[in-house]
Amino acid sequence: MPQARRDTLDSIVAAAIAPAIARASGSIARAIAAMVAGELEKQLVPNGRARQARGAATRRSARGEITKWVADRRARRVPNFVIEATGLDTKKKIVAKYGEDAVFEKSKPLPHETGTGAAREMKMKAGIGAAREMKAAREVKAKPPTIRKAAASGK
Repeated sequence: MPQARRDTLDSIVAAAIAPAIARASGSIARAIAAMVAGELEKQLVPNGRARQARGAATRRSARGEITKWVADRRARRVPNFVIEATGLDTKKKIVAKYGEDAVFEKSKPLPHETGTGAAREMKMKAGIGAAREMKAAREVKAKPPTIRKAAASGK
């Protein structure tokens, strides 16, 4: 009995698929090349430099010069022109002297002082009753932290 040629399964599959792969690989390569060329054209600008990728962080525009400042609850930092005009460097000191919602504008006169500055000194000279009024004036104190039962027990 003649012995049959025994081919492995891998060689049979490779022999069957090889012609189909050879035909398809050319068209696949052309399609990939066309997609890459199209993407490169989108990324390049006319002078040859690469365009900035989408989603890249843009620079924040420079802040304009502050010309008006109000010493209210929303106010954050005290602008330099207010510090130079008043000689006071914190919002708390400015509010104590000029009152809340005092408006400061660059190149304009300072707002009138409220009852906390010069008027306060006059009241102090008047006597003890004036001292009580001053003590009753608004005192801002920080609230202590809230302690909850669950957090205090360590659970």
